Amino acid sequence: MSDIKSYRDLLVWQRAMDLSQEIYAVTKIFPKSEEYRITSQLIRAAISIPANIAEGHMRGTRKDYANFISIARGSTAELETLLMLAMRSELAAPEQLQKCLEKAEEVGRMLSALRGKLSNP
Repeated sequence: MSDIKSYRDLLVWQRAMDLSQEIYAVTKIFPKSEEYRITSQLIRAAISIPANIAEGHMRGTRKDYANFISIARGSTAELETLLMLAMRSELAAPEQLQKCLEKAEEVGRMLSALRGKLSNP
């Protein structure tokens, strides 16, 4: 981690940003009636992930950082759940939603690994 100068150097933050961008793209094709329902929840959950990684990285202690990573993990679980609901509701092509779900699962694994490293001194 010594070559990490900014949260922007973190691969997990980069992947979370890519995931957020993907969520924006896929929700553009959702029905207009979902704009203030699942669409807005998906976007909020997605952008919460890299935002919490960034905020946690800028905190002064490992404990604070770990807490924000835990929050990002929670947002990832929320996002996965919303994506599964969108699949069940057939709001977009299953392949598109599955791709997002796989990216979310990858980010979740990365966050879990980072949380583990922060918990061990």
